[in-house]
Amino acid sequence: MEHNDIFYLGKKAFKSRFILGSGKYSMDLIHAAIENAEAEIITLALRRANTKKSENIMDYIPEGITLLPNTSGARNAEEAVRIARLSREFGCGDFVKIEIMRDSKYLLPDNSETIIATDILTKEGFIVLPYIYPDLYTARSLVNVGAAAVMPLAAPIGSNKGLSTKDMIQILVDEIELPVIVDAGIGKPSQACEAMEMGVSAIMANTAIATAGNIPAMADAFKNAIKAGRSAYLSGLGRVLERGCSASDPLTGFLRDEG
Repeated sequence: MEHNDIFYLGKKAFKSRFILGSGKYSMDLIHAAIENAEAEIITLALRRANTKKSENIMDYIPEGITLLPNTSGARNAEEAVRIARLSREFGCGDFVKIEIMRDSKYLLPDNSETIIATDILTKEGFIVLPYIYPDLYTARSLVNVGAAAVMPLAAPIGSNKGLSTKDMIQILVDEIELPVIVDAGIGKPSQACEAMEMGVSAIMANTAIATAGNIPAMADAFKNAIKAGRSAYLSGLGRVLERGCSASDPLTGFLRDEG
């Protein structure tokens, strides 16, 4: 990968294309994501900022890491806007990931309410990263109201099922002039690599690393997979034949033709 291969969210530049979702946070996960996966962005749900008596997630996130507060728990645009404003007041900055879920069974994002919240918050100067079900019309609306990126789910949250919505994500990559960050459902480094080969800008992962047998090793594997996928995309993937085959060497000079 080129040394200067960076991407922007708002006006801020990032070299790492791995984002840690900290919903299932443990201190081992936070440490591994920073040290092994080289994450530069970590999500933070305000309602989880201090959920353990003996430790606070904020104490384990070092200087230089960009906090991405999310609106986890919001059921509509009004609640999401309120949470975003609170995060700014608490000193978490202007970044915010919009998560709006009315459905507690499947935890699918409410795209229409997400557009409303994004519109309000971008006008207030927030750098908004909306989490969506991958849909072209929703993504275009988010572009129009000033979103900094779109974050389509690959599969239901916490499922580790991989790129179930691959075709829809590819449409967003092809049609939307914003970073596309795949969020939710990526379960293996190979799946993260495949998504990066499609041309997405970054990967957010949480459950795949948090539930791994060796968290630091898995964080390192995700880092390398994301870099490999990005390098492959920048290099230009080889063609795929719809039918038949193509010899890698010319079909001349067989042994029976010699002599």
